[in-house]
Formats: sequence, structure tokens, C-alpha cells
Amino acid sequence: MPPPEIYDVVVVGGGPAGATAANELARQGHSVLLLDRAGRIKPCGGAIPPRLIKDFAIPDSLLVARAQSARMVAPSKHHVDIPIENGFVGMVNRDEFDEWLRQRAADGGAVRQVGTFQKITQDADGMSQVHYLARSKQMRAEGTPVCVRARSIIGADGARSEVARQCVPGADQGKYVFAYHEIVRAPEVKPSGYDGTRCDVVYDGQLSPDFYGWVFPHGDTLSIGTGSADRGFSLRGAVAQLRQAAGLAGTETLRREGAPIPMKPLPRWDNGRDVVLAGDAAGVVAPASGEGIYYAMLGGQLAAQAAHAFLVTGDARELKLARQRFMKKHGTVFWVLGMMQWFWYSSDRRRERFVKICEDRDVQQLTFESYMNKELARKKPMAHVRIFFKDVAHLLGLARV
Repeated sequence: MPPPEIYDVVVVGGGPAGATAANELARQGHSVLLLDRAGRIKPCGGAIPPRLIKDFAIPDSLLVARAQSARMVAPSKHHVDIPIENGFVGMVNRDEFDEWLRQRAADGGAVRQVGTFQKITQDADGMSQVHYLARSKQMRAEGTPVCVRARSIIGADGARSEVARQCVPGADQGKYVFAYHEIVRAPEVKPSGYDGTRCDVVYDGQLSPDFYGWVFPHGDTLSIGTGSADRGFSLRGAVAQLRQAAGLAGTETLRREGAPIPMKPLPRWDNGRDVVLAGDAAGVVAPASGEGIYYAMLGGQLAAQAAHAFLVTGDARELKLARQRFMKKHGTVFWVLGMMQWFWYSSDRRRERFVKICEDRDVQQLTFESYMNKELARKKPMAHVRIFFKDVAHLLGLARV
């Protein structure tokens, strides 16, 4: 048999993190294999902020809708509409968006392979071998075992990553919610209150005991979903309730999708030898909001930078840079959002107060400025002071609801 092919980097997983990493490395001249299972679409609201569109050169053609406002809905049905000033939130369909990212990587020089990752082993010389079952009509029958050698490996194979489980210490310490959504066709006759430019976020214990429900417009379709870490909670039942409340119970259902979503970055993203993690595999979905696309693509970019440094220097300590740089940029935000989710999502009484806080103009402006630019807004220091005292009043039950 011929010797296994050798790649500088094998990227396992072709979602936003893996495709971004493969594109970055291939354009730097590295030989890259991008391995993706294909046929799987992650449940996702599909929102991408302007920072992502700019940083990763996303064309307007991929935007199926532009959200101009967000509606926060309390358990009492009281709602707060928050305009998105000086911009918009782009909405994408994940099947089209992810495929475009994979093809961009291929256009940049990465080799695409459809297949299922199995395991990583080491040759006698210490180089890793990546084993997978290939699916290629042109070259191999479906399920044909294939082995390639890799100088470096990026694990971007999603939550509960098999690459992480096999290679990275602490991979069992992740925290997850299970997300479920239904893609439905937008009705020709719009129900009362329907707005195709508004994202609805519903905080209600009947729809999720520890997360939230959503109705996000996607042009001709909508994503309607929820999530929870409570395994006994009926996500399908909750989505049925949400559809009924939104006047969308009778609309055509196109797809149903579910998957675990990480809510905490893993304590370690590398194996100290040749593997580094990115995206959901590393646990980089924002707590409280569940936002993951931007953080996945940034994580893929940082993993590519770390792998490049490792390939150039041969120093495996370079692989730690991916996590170090990510946490330096976003660790504080993730901690704050985690505390928010733990406190405000714990009861309907607190959810009611949380939505009440969202009426505040300072909160609205600073929240969306931080979301759009992906960094804590540091302007208007007195606004932060006012928000602090208002939060304290709500925490102590002194504010009116």
C-alpha cells in the first residue's frame, strides 16, 4: 500500500470554526485537509453582528434578513422593543453559510474531504495519524477507512468533540445546554404583530427553565427554538407553545434540528503536542445569549495562528496561544454573561425584572454597542454607574416591575 498522505494541518470539522481555520492556514501556504461529516446543520438562530461581517469579509449575498430591532418578552408577556441603532444584525441560513465558508477554504487551497472522524494515533516517529471513514463518489466508496499523517491537528468537531475527548485533558469538564429549533416557512398572511425585521427573545420558565426561547426571521423562513440543560424538559413541547403564541402553529415545518451547545470554555484547548481546539469543541459559545458564530470564527482564526506558529517554530507551547488570546479578549465578557444567566434566568420573577431592566436606555445602548463591536463598551462612564445602581435596585427588589 502507498504511504499515507502528509498534511501540515488536518482540520476536523467544517463548521464556521474549522472552515475559517482551514482558510487561514491554506492561504498562508500550508497543506491543509478539511474533513467534514456533511449533511448536518446545527440548530442556530443564525445571527451575525457587523463585526463578524467586516472581520471575515462576509458578502451581502449570504444575508437572508437584516434585523433592525429585538423584542425582549417577559413571562407576563410584557415586552420591550429595542431598536438596533446605526446598524443591523445580519441573519444567515447555516446550511448555505457554512458551505460558503468551506468552499472559500477550498478556493484558498485546502483539500476538502467528506468523512467521519474516528481516531488519532501516533507513528513510531511521533507524527500523528488521523483515521476517518471517507465518503467520496469519485475516489472511494462510502465508509472506506482512510489514514493520513498530520504535523498538526485542529479539532473543530463541535460540542462534545471526539478530538477533544481523545486528546485534550479536561475535555469532560464542559457545561452544555441542549438546543432545539424548527425551521418554518414564513406565512404568506402575516399574523398580528409579525415583523420580519425583528428578533424575538422570550424569557419564560415554561419555554425554558434556564435559557430562553427565540423567534428569528430568515427572510422566507424563521428559526423558532429554545434550549435547556434540564434533560427532562420537553424542548419540542416548548417550541410548539412558542409557535402557538407567535401565531405560527399552522405554518409549514421545513426542518427540525437539535444539538448540545457548550456554555463554558474548556480549561485547556491543546494537548501539548500537536492538537488545538476551536469553536464549540473549545466551548466558546457565549453564556446567556447563546451566540456562537462570531466566537467560533474568531476561535478558528486564533487556532490557525497558533498552529502556524507551532509549524514554523516546532515549539508545541505555541498551541496554548489560541486559548490565551481568546480569554484575554473575551474571558471577562463570558464570565459576566455566565453570572447573568445563573442569576436572571433562575426564576420567572427574576426574568420579569431582567426584561424590566432592558427598558433602560443606557442598558440598551451599551448592550448593543458591545454586541455589535464584540468588546465591552467603555464610553459614557456615568452610564455604567447608573446601570450599576439600577441593577442593585432590581437585585434588592427596590425597583418597580
